[in-house]
Amino acid sequence: MKIVNINASSNKTSSLSTAYAEKLVAKLVSKNSGATVKTRHTTFDKTPFIDDAILDGLFVNGERTAAQKEALKFSDELTNELIESDVLVIGTPIYNFSVPASLKAYFDLIARAGLTFKYGEQGPVGLLENKKAYVVITSGGVKVGSEADFAGNYIKQFLGFLGITDVEFIPLDLLMFDSETKIAEADKQIAEL
Repeated sequence: MKIVNINASSNKTSSLSTAYAEKLVAKLVSKNSGATVKTRHTTFDKTPFIDDAILDGLFVNGERTAAQKEALKFSDELTNELIESDVLVIGTPIYNFSVPASLKAYFDLIARAGLTFKYGEQGPVGLLENKKAYVVITSGGVKVGSEADFAGNYIKQFLGFLGITDVEFIPLDLLMFDSETKIAEADKQIAEL
């Protein structure tokens, strides 16, 4: 089993989303002998935002130039990790009702026409089928899955766009109101995997 663990919190020392994503990964590794894990931290790995050089490399007809290949090098690396993986674990907080900007940047870099999705007669078709995704998502005051949750709903939509439809959420939401209950529920959910 190949696991890609993506963490997006800007809190380097005490992030609950990162801690619980790591707890989930440890559980998966303990149940799958020989599992490998590639961890990325979108904030501290300095995931770049798409700029004109990356766009130039993405939208080219024919052979890419050396400069275009260089501009896509990090995107290629992230995309290949995901293509080769069996399981994706995302640990993210909700910031101002949505995902952190660095997670959006990661998603922009892995949405690659011809690699992770393609255009068919009926519209886009995801190419990353038969993968499992777990999303550990934390929030202080937003309920995951509610109308105010533009993070969880976006993540599910985006992963489905890539063909990843087996998505399980581990919500640690509304922590400002009842953190003990939410933490106990997340612990139970991970223990039962």
